[in-house]
Amino acid sequence: MQALYQLSYSPLFASLSSGFPRRHREHYTVTPVLHQIGFRSVRRRAVTSTFVTVKVLVHTAARFPSARRPVPLAAAVCLLSFAAFWAAQRAAGVSMIDLLVYRAEGQTVRAGADLYAMRATRAQLPTTYPPFAALLFTPLTLPGIPELRTLATVANLGLLVALAELSLRLAVPGRPGAPLWMRRPGAALWIAALAVWCEPVWTTLRYGQINLLLAVAVLWDLTRERGDRRAGTGIGLAAALKLTPALFGLFLLITAVIRKRSGAGNFPLAVTIRAAAVFCAATAAAAMALPHDSLRFWTSMVFEAGRVGHAEDTANQSLRGVLARLLHTGEPGPWWTAAAVVAAVLGLAVAVRAELRGERARAATACAVTALLVSPVSWSHHWVWCVPVVVLLVAERSRWALLGAVFCLYALWWVPHGTSRPELAQSGGQMALSALYTLAGVGFLVLAALRPSRRSRSA
Repeated sequence: MQALYQLSYSPLFASLSSGFPRRHREHYTVTPVLHQIGFRSVRRRAVTSTFVTVKVLVHTAARFPSARRPVPLAAAVCLLSFAAFWAAQRAAGVSMIDLLVYRAEGQTVRAGADLYAMRATRAQLPTTYPPFAALLFTPLTLPGIPELRTLATVANLGLLVALAELSLRLAVPGRPGAPLWMRRPGAALWIAALAVWCEPVWTTLRYGQINLLLAVAVLWDLTRERGDRRAGTGIGLAAALKLTPALFGLFLLITAVIRKRSGAGNFPLAVTIRAAAVFCAATAAAAMALPHDSLRFWTSMVFEAGRVGHAEDTANQSLRGVLARLLHTGEPGPWWTAAAVVAAVLGLAVAVRAELRGERARAATACAVTALLVSPVSWSHHWVWCVPVVVLLVAERSRWALLGAVFCLYALWWVPHGTSRPELAQSGGQMALSALYTLAGVGFLVLAALRPSRRSRSA
């Protein structure tokens, strides 16, 4: 059982304790015995002493009769939501085309063929990830395609629950004003039951993508306790699979340099070194196993953004995609370069400042959004980071949590799109609809930059 207390300190106590807040709220876990003995009698009446007034604002046992069994109920609702989602995906006839590309990459590695000359599926899709990813995809060749689709769906749904749990671990601690339901067992299941219907998650499972895996790997690192020697492993592996998460390493490095100069410790530096070591080890292993493909990727393919897809595609929710549609061109050139540099500098500044203030949740989400904005191509399904962003905003009781609705409207697909490249002739309204994720990301960075820290709000 839990209770939320408001503690109001007297002017005498505040004057004796410099810097102590006059009023704040705290959560306590209460045993059933103590609840039966005394908490019913003080729930409605404040207890006052010379120094402090204590008032019980919320008591879970009184307001939530089902609080004794929160996990079974949440699990049942989550399973029903997942089952409905699975049925909807099957009814929509999803192809999981990217999963088939991953499988083809694994087959190419096993056959010893040219990885970057490979084309898979009827769409003739190429390999776009580093060679290390292809090595990890080789087990995908073992099951048949129907079984592989089922396994990938189950795995991604499990990863969604893990992402929700890690988002709560990141956002809720240190925020006594967070909604009480976010502190209860089973909260991650409720979040996953809702998040599975947002467009980035839907599309991730529709294509059989690895976005949830990458987000979980990064957040696993960022939720480790100080001194945990495993921290950095997730970011290193994620960057070896796909280069975009490497921005988290840069963010931690900048933070470490600033902290070391101020004498505040070097934990971020240790995490950065470990992430870099894991990335280099994975890349070296791929180079030994696939020397020709590794040489070709790191000297040529890595610079060819056009291999991933058309910049102006509606699904491309990066700054490059928005500028391509705005300028009616397939390659925005220096305009995108300038915008990406500015966004990277400002976004990293927001993330580093938040980290230095002890706002790890705000720092992590700001870094993730920055990476999505500056990447040459950020497909809509890459924006599964909307889950931790919205969880953070809800934990802060921010009205901007309504930004989450943007990711549930599927508005990107209301505009003309297809192989004939109609995005090159969009109207103003169509441009706005096809830039919703980018605009939401920019808005979140502005909000994170302007919002005061918890310390200043509690002072």
